Amino acid sequence: MSRARTAILGALALIAAGSGGAAAAVPAEAVAAIPCTVDYKVQSQWDTGFTAAVTITNNGAAKSSWAVKWSYAGNQKVTSGWNAKITQSGAAVTAANESYNGTLGTGSSTSFGFNGSYSGTNALPTSFTLDGVTCNVDDGSGGGGTDPDPDPSGKVDNPYSGAKVYVNPEWSAKAAAETGGSRISSQPTGVWLDRIAAINGSSTSMGLRAHLDAALAQKGSGEEVVQLVVYDLPGRDCAALASNGELGPTEIGKYKTQFIDPIAAILADSKYAGLRIVTTIEIDSLPNLVTNTGSRATATPACDTMLANGNYVKGVGYALAKLGAIPNVYNYIDAGHHGWLGWDDNFAPSATLFKQAATSEGATVDDVHGFITNTANYSALKENNFTINDTVNGTSVRQSKWVDWNRYVDELSYAQGFRTQLVSVGFNSGIGMLIDTSRNGWGGTARPAGPGATTSVDTYVDGGRYDRRIHMGNWCNQSGAGLGERPKAAPATGIDAYVWMKPPGESDGSSSAIANDEGKGFDRMCDPTYTGNARNGNSLSGALPNAPLSGHWFSAQFQELMKNAYPAL
Repeated sequence: MSRARTAILGALALIAAGSGGAAAAVPAEAVAAIPCTVDYKVQSQWDTGFTAAVTITNNGAAKSSWAVKWSYAGNQKVTSGWNAKITQSGAAVTAANESYNGTLGTGSSTSFGFNGSYSGTNALPTSFTLDGVTCNVDDGSGGGGTDPDPDPSGKVDNPYSGAKVYVNPEWSAKAAAETGGSRISSQPTGVWLDRIAAINGSSTSMGLRAHLDAALAQKGSGEEVVQLVVYDLPGRDCAALASNGELGPTEIGKYKTQFIDPIAAILADSKYAGLRIVTTIEIDSLPNLVTNTGSRATATPACDTMLANGNYVKGVGYALAKLGAIPNVYNYIDAGHHGWLGWDDNFAPSATLFKQAATSEGATVDDVHGFITNTANYSALKENNFTINDTVNGTSVRQSKWVDWNRYVDELSYAQGFRTQLVSVGFNSGIGMLIDTSRNGWGGTARPAGPGATTSVDTYVDGGRYDRRIHMGNWCNQSGAGLGERPKAAPATGIDAYVWMKPPGESDGSSSAIANDEGKGFDRMCDPTYTGNARNGNSLSGALPNAPLSGHWFSAQFQELMKNAYPAL
């Protein structure tokens, strides 16, 4: 992740250079005189091509239309784009607004993206204009360098950089007890705070303080990240019974005072100030308000209730405000996955809703360090055998049954693209993304070695895709899934880390109804005989049989994940 070089910092640098290195105050009129900034990022790159995202901020008079221009020093060619009309003549490129995004107010930003080809070196453009006026421009360096825009709170740019990550001894012991499990039992995984009782723990399970104390013991003299999943909203996960929570739809007060407040009090203890605490905020909540409400075929009465009462938005905002105020806590909001929010009618509305939540109940965008995708899900990290721009006999890959008009085919492209969208609606330009790779490897004998047959667009996609689910709406204990990329800091542009936030081997839900006192219902999507619903195209669930309650150890799944790991163990 790279924090964009802001116009103010650019002005500071110029003043310092002109005064022997002593930085003077920047006059307000000098800041106002900077007409525009452009942030150009190469999100992904391969031997012959790349994907780029561009964010424009207009500091001048409001515009009803706009055009950005730049030139390449090499042989780069724009091949396709989105959210702008992009033309190229020789090395010169012009990106003009579409009919729906021409308005650009003073202080407002807009974003677009494109795919391009190149050979040799893909050098970054060095100068941009907005309607003929030269803009200040970010250095486009991507992740891994010195943060040019330090967080005023004292937080580091990427908490995972240069740090060990906490290995949960409870999960590690279960993994090591499995045949072959010692190969991964030392990997870091998330600690799930999914009910009030999890905060204090019990005689058989560690509470939050016990985990933090264990993290201090592991830390030694270096830096240590602790990963927590904060997951107990009122009316939690309104579209899936297996992960329904203990709090009713109206119990927002109990959520605040009995769940978030005690967590915040523990995390704020000065004893733990030397830890970097990463929080994943309320998975599977806000995305449900976009996709499973109103007149959509996927709507549920429970999600309509949570949209109407606003308690998802209030709960997330409250959690962000309370936890974000702690100097060593880094909040990452759950952002679904590409097979959930990657469609045009979900993508932008989701970013707008996240901004609403992040500015409610006393929270601000400064309380959000980033977002996490694919939490506890199975979407492939990178589909190498086809791209969203491929065609088969004149038919776009987007028209295949699997892609179904989505704009993304994998998690890496989605996470990078969604990051740009989030910045465009007002989140800080320095936000970073996490991707949960705990179960999206899809290796083993079923992993395709190349593209499918070009008989049709469906044979091409289905024959080449790594993700072997029957339908990308399937989410419960998926048969054939494997461990994905091992946890890793700063693996790609805009990505703070690949993480195993969902501990491999912990069930998504039971295959049949099991009485329990954890508030967990039986969801037919966890039943391998279920023939589906509107959310998975009325397909078989693809779930493994004989699964226990969500969060409980599932040995058969753990063995399946190791067998199908990619990279292989």
